[in-house]
Amino acid sequence: MSSAQQPFSDRLAEAVLRAGNPLCVGIDPRWESLPTSFRQRYDDTLDGRAHAYAEFGLRVLDLVAPYVAVVKPQSAFFEACGPAGFSAQQAILRRSRELGLISILDAKRGDIASTATAYADAAFGVWDADALTVNPYLGRDAVEPFIQCARAKQRGLFVLVRTSNPGSGMFQNLQVKGKPLYENVAAEVGAWNRENLGACGLGDVGAVVGATHPQELRALRALLPEVWFLVPGFGAQGGRAEDIASAFRSDGLGALINSSRGITFPFQPDDPQWESAIVKATRETITALKAATGSKSGV
Repeated sequence: MSSAQQPFSDRLAEAVLRAGNPLCVGIDPRWESLPTSFRQRYDDTLDGRAHAYAEFGLRVLDLVAPYVAVVKPQSAFFEACGPAGFSAQQAILRRSRELGLISILDAKRGDIASTATAYADAAFGVWDADALTVNPYLGRDAVEPFIQCARAKQRGLFVLVRTSNPGSGMFQNLQVKGKPLYENVAAEVGAWNRENLGACGLGDVGAVVGATHPQELRALRALLPEVWFLVPGFGAQGGRAEDIASAFRSDGLGALINSSRGITFPFQPDDPQWESAIVKATRETITALKAATGSKSGV
């Protein structure tokens, strides 16, 4: 079966097993954090930043591709650069595919009817991303166009369930039907996901569950045994390797652990060895994840 015909969940499982680890590298370019050489070559304008982000992001992909299976470009940083930023985003997504990486476009889209369809068509058609992050606040009719479009193209979704930011509890912890709102959302995600399980036993509607809530992460894994988790908050946001062990199924699959700043900016801007610093951070993060999760490491 070609990759175009293979279910997203199985394609993702094979990629993680091939890499031997569940690390997802977030591509979140920040002008002030780029190597000094980039900021010397490019003007501090929208176009200049966009070209710098493209060159830097492409180099990051080449550096991490031998070690990981998944990358997650954050759309906001590219959108903030205007039209040239969109070109930079497209270049990075295209290069990800050329390198055999699974790409998750982190855009947290959410809307209804034709607008949701347009967002989905952009993510999976124009940008050709393998997966998209989605906000479920508007309900099933808002998520449905994303699900339909993703399944038509053998792509995936990651729905916000329990996020890693400090203020997430303002709404997510509200009691609804005797349990926190995020558990109600999780139950719906589980139902949507079970509609299309792959041979690996996992489906194409994943959940975003933060590493900064380890006890809730454990409870949600028990509730959602067939759901891929995208776990942000690891590293710079305070999530520790030992906090994420419960995100995995007993077979070592089921979770992608995202690290953005910890991988892409483990150096000072004037460090001439920034490339080796990225490789070192990638390898050390993988080692830490394997040590903390034991056999539950994606292998």
